[in-house]
Amino acid sequence: MSKLNRDGLRESIDAVLKHSTDKKRKFTESVELQISLKNYDPQKDKRFAGTVKLRHTPKPKMKVCILGDQVHCDQAKANDIPHMSADDLKKLNKDKKLVKKLAKKYDAFLASESLIKTIPRLLGPGLAKAGKFPSPIGHNEAIVGKVDDVRATIKFQMKKVLCISTCVGHVNMTADELYSNITMSINFLVSLLKKNWQNVRALYIKSTMGPVQRIF
Repeated sequence: MSKLNRDGLRESIDAVLKHSTDKKRKFTESVELQISLKNYDPQKDKRFAGTVKLRHTPKPKMKVCILGDQVHCDQAKANDIPHMSADDLKKLNKDKKLVKKLAKKYDAFLASESLIKTIPRLLGPGLAKAGKFPSPIGHNEAIVGKVDDVRATIKFQMKKVLCISTCVGHVNMTADELYSNITMSINFLVSLLKKNWQNVRALYIKSTMGPVQRIF
């Protein structure tokens, strides 16, 4: 945390929350962390990807679907969680449009360990292309807890551009919850970078409809 001004970050968080209160929207605005990198060549340097589970769930309404065996489908049904069996997936018949529609309908997928290896065969590369290939779930894991884990986890992925953006919370969170999530996200991201803080040009936070606040 050495490089971040704690008081400055708290002021920026307060400004984000104040703006969302002053201009109430009909939906819950997300709070995004935007990162601008420097001294990084996406063509030559290793592109990184990493996930970190935050203390406070940034996307409580994130739609997660279980691609399950009988046990997981029964558990999902009992807990009112969207689910599909292997037979349901077979009915899509590897149709690219239908797989794309499925990928669009949900934010993330979990698949039974027994089923996960067959997903490419059943659906083709559609979910992987959308960046939504399922995470595995075992029978010894509580399905509701696993879905909550997915909702609390954010992903950093370096692609061809030197800007990264990820959701770290929403405007109904307290300032302390946002502070915790933002600092945790930044520390994790910096640990992925080749030269750590020397690769960070600037950091910003903003709500969906609000102005950008520079925090570094």
